Amino acid sequence: MTRKTVSMISAMVVACMLVAGCSDGKAGTTKSMSASQELVYATAKDINDMNPHLYPGSMPAQGMVYESLVENTAEGIRPLLAETWDISDDGKVYTFHLRKGVTFHDGEPFNAEAVKQNIEAVLRNAGKHSWIKLSTKITGCTVVDEHTVKIELSEPYYPALVELSMTRPFVFLSPKDFKDGETKDGVNGFHGTGPYKLAEHKVDQYAVFEANEKYWGGAPKVNKITAKVLPAGETTYLALQKGEVNFVFTDDRGADSINVEAMESLVSSGNYQLVRSEPMNTKIIVANSSKAGSPVTETAVREALWYAVDRETISKQIFSGTESVAETLFAANVNYANVDLKKRGFNLETAAKLLQDAGWQQDNGSKVRMKDGSPLAMKLYYDVNSSSQKMQAEFIQNSVKQIGMQLELIGEESSSIANRRSTGDYDLLFNQTWGLAYDPQSTIAAFTSKSSYYHTTSGISKADELYKKIDQVMVSTDEKNRQSLYADILKIVHDEAVFIPITNGSITVVAPKTLQGIAFKQTQYELPFEKMHFEQ
Repeated sequence: MTRKTVSMISAMVVACMLVAGCSDGKAGTTKSMSASQELVYATAKDINDMNPHLYPGSMPAQGMVYESLVENTAEGIRPLLAETWDISDDGKVYTFHLRKGVTFHDGEPFNAEAVKQNIEAVLRNAGKHSWIKLSTKITGCTVVDEHTVKIELSEPYYPALVELSMTRPFVFLSPKDFKDGETKDGVNGFHGTGPYKLAEHKVDQYAVFEANEKYWGGAPKVNKITAKVLPAGETTYLALQKGEVNFVFTDDRGADSINVEAMESLVSSGNYQLVRSEPMNTKIIVANSSKAGSPVTETAVREALWYAVDRETISKQIFSGTESVAETLFAANVNYANVDLKKRGFNLETAAKLLQDAGWQQDNGSKVRMKDGSPLAMKLYYDVNSSSQKMQAEFIQNSVKQIGMQLELIGEESSSIANRRSTGDYDLLFNQTWGLAYDPQSTIAAFTSKSSYYHTTSGISKADELYKKIDQVMVSTDEKNRQSLYADILKIVHDEAVFIPITNGSITVVAPKTLQGIAFKQTQYELPFEKMHFEQ
């Protein structure tokens, strides 16, 4: 690590300690919050549109309000709004037996007709859901009786139950909230069946969720949750110290509201606890293989960048060892991902040789390599609300300078970066895999989706073979065949270096020391708030 980088990281630590010195470290209103069984969490962005059949909304917020037929757990798929289900011998018909006595927040009954209306509303907006393959497989949804519904598929699809368990889009909104029988053009309200209901929302200020006293699983003990919009970093840290908020967690962009040193400072005050999940995802740099005129279209350039990323230092210095080094797109504990792939450790000499052999020349005294009159220059986009992404970007920028590669760093809001990913208007950007509950199938299915990673993968030489194998693996009913196809898929994208791994990320929670029942789901996008309670 260079002296400049050490200074940069040290400066952040010192700044954090100076901020800590401005306060006595006491969470001023935490006790009063505890007494009222309330959590106030900081979020760098507004909850946005809570329509669960579209994608602008906050997933942690939607996870409190809406529910799916089944739930993905560490023990596998378990009942949620469906108590049991049957799968036909040919794998094309799923019959769900629904939980009785469940109502939406507005009092409307949850039944087979509500399931049918919601699923059909999602399917009538198919273009928005191309990333989730199940949306292309469902051919019909039939009401058998009030509490029984059948979902028919065009062909067997092994991840069907997994995709039905996701935070969106196959979750259920009261039919009274539909506009002219649809949800694609907006909705009239946000009434789900979940443990919390949206009570108040002031855009870019806060959103209040109140416990659903009639929740089928029993009323939550934390009776009020407020999402307060605050800039990440020092502002959130000070708000925690003052007790203006009393809970922070890794958001659905994979970003923490405060850095590791600030978290440790809060814990050392004695008022807070820090809880981390097991590794949930892989933090990655996504390379646009189809960006015309950009050096990023060359495999050698992408591979050189891979070798030029010092993951060990990022893990130890930026994440204080809380995130482990990632060598591949998925960790070996992800289903079907324990595949033997070429390791590319940090090696600037190897990176420079790859560029030299590919025709990228660096004249004496020149800082940037050239090829056919064009510089080896690219843009790397990072989430402006993530201090760790900014630090990583600056560290990587400094590292690749040593091999004659120039990176321009651009910080933008997460929504802007997501739009770039879907339109292909980028060279490189930070992102993350979907996580334990979704992988490998969802991240891999997104390789073919124009709203996700199509631009990332479409420029590689084996794109057609890749897409063919993805189609095959999703409908395969043979376990050995699936393993073989996944191995081939992972090898193709690994060899092409379009997803450059950095670290394996977790969900981090900073909460009052008196809060009990903190747990995690298989997804990194939501938390089981309904299981939490303050000690008496």
